[in-house]
Amino acid sequence: MLTRRRFTAFVSAASVAAPAVARARETYPARTIRLIVPWPPGGGVDTFGRIVQAALAAQLGQTVVIDNIGGGSGRIGNQAAARAAPDGYTLMLVNDSFAATEALPPPGGSAQRPSFDAVTLAASGPQGVFSHPRSGIRTIEELAAAARARPGALNVGVPGLASSQHLTSELLLRAAGNLRVTHIPYRGGGPLMQDLIAGNVDAAVVTFAAGAQHVGNGSLVPLAVTGPKRQASFPKVPTVGDTIAPGFEQASWMGFFAPKGTPGPYRLRLHEAIVAAVGEPAVAGRLRDLGFEPVGADGAAFAALFDETVRTFADIAADRQIAAGD
Repeated sequence: MLTRRRFTAFVSAASVAAPAVARARETYPARTIRLIVPWPPGGGVDTFGRIVQAALAAQLGQTVVIDNIGGGSGRIGNQAAARAAPDGYTLMLVNDSFAATEALPPPGGSAQRPSFDAVTLAASGPQGVFSHPRSGIRTIEELAAAARARPGALNVGVPGLASSQHLTSELLLRAAGNLRVTHIPYRGGGPLMQDLIAGNVDAAVVTFAAGAQHVGNGSLVPLAVTGPKRQASFPKVPTVGDTIAPGFEQASWMGFFAPKGTPGPYRLRLHEAIVAAVGEPAVAGRLRDLGFEPVGADGAAFAALFDETVRTFADIAADRQIAAGD
């Protein structure tokens, strides 16, 4: 289980290889940076990238162009980024779905993480549990009680089986007493939200921001967040750890990778620019509106978090007998 200590420390590498970094500042970047988002436009990762895009470009003094390459639960975009020259002019923005596909690669698929160098852990935020008003479930305690009384009877939507949201849902159900629901998979968060708002599933686990925008008009009921603390914009929505599973925390995150072999001074320059971009008040404010908190941890910290997320997801998948393609 991921804890808040992974998201609180900003590890500065500015003092490492100072002469090389100084030279890199003089010569790099000299042209446009390509930012690959391995998902279609309009999703959570794409939205995050477009919020950060202009600020990152200003920090680097060069244009940053977003290239959406969707498909294969992010793997097709990952492959495109891995094939790019490791010259500092290609970045890839991912969320914890990348860790989910590494924990459960598709049949015949191989690990993709070795093809990348971690650059920056940019931000973290919770997943959210939401219900439809007609479900009669108004609190996370009521959802747990219904799952306990009728194992497997509740329909809980997720943006794909073996997705990070699915695995997070299984983690919280296990922590709440090994509860069981029926997970209904969708081809992404958009179709899932449409069905949840229509009342075709009882509840869903999605990125908190995705569900929160439908709370004000009464379309959805927010039950809980999976992070370590309540969201400032929804202070009455409890955490899972404060209610049905004491101490539970499972954060989602956004981070940047570069193709394996990208020079260290270039990666450090990119890291510093990303940290400055997500820390700008206007950018940080928009990210917080989406439920994300800027972090800015360096590549080593991000790599460690990525590996821990993979282990966490692989463990729950084995325990709950989940396989890619189920």
